[in-house]
Amino acid sequence: MTAKKEWLAIADEALTKAYVPYSHFPVGACLVTEAGQTYQGVNIENASYGLTNCAERTAIFKAVSEGERDFQHLVIAGNTPEPISPCGACRQVMAEFCAPDMPVTLVGEHGVTKETTVSELLPYAFTEKDL
Repeated sequence: MTAKKEWLAIADEALTKAYVPYSHFPVGACLVTEAGQTYQGVNIENASYGLTNCAERTAIFKAVSEGERDFQHLVIAGNTPEPISPCGACRQVMAEFCAPDMPVTLVGEHGVTKETTVSELLPYAFTEKDL
């Protein structure tokens, strides 16, 4: 199995671990470090909806909490007819921790994918240069 297929499988498998008792909308993610380490993320809902955390942020925060800072790829999977689209908060977190040209693979049902980058997902991102 190629590395990318493995990453897609990790993100897809994460869908089964999502905690989504309210929306029933599971999302899974696989964040890959430059060294090839993978971090799986799932969306985790809360009855107070604003406290819900998305799969992408879960994966990034897990990696950062383990000292990782250098990432090469992010895969996001959902049970959507078209490739899933990350929310604005996740796009901003990606812009904080990932290189603008880092590849992001968006995955929908039946393996339909879209290849993009962090900067394509969030052009004109707010960064430390704006402070």
